[in-house]
Amino acid sequence: MDWGSEIIVIPAIFIGLPWLIMHYMTKWKTAGTITNDDEQLLDELYHLAKRLDDRMDTVERLVSNDHADFKPARILHDQEKDNQQLRELDRLLAEKKEGRL
Repeated sequence: MDWGSEIIVIPAIFIGLPWLIMHYMTKWKTAGTITNDDEQLLDELYHLAKRLDDRMDTVERLVSNDHADFKPARILHDQEKDNQQLRELDRLLAEKKEGRL
């Protein structure tokens, strides 16, 4: 090995490698957080999903009134275990908004 390659390898090991590791550690830490835009989008999607669920319940109720042999393929309307999860999400959203204001 000549001096020319040692001049490149030594700084690469002692300067370049730690810089590369620190660079990606910083990227990983910032990538783990959710932005305000992402949070807003998730909030909008959550409310859209609730509205669509209510509409689907209405459609299933109307169809089952017209056709006695209709069996909904979805989860049955207004089951307590489904509502409990929705209430938990509503509670978390309310706490988040209170903390933000």
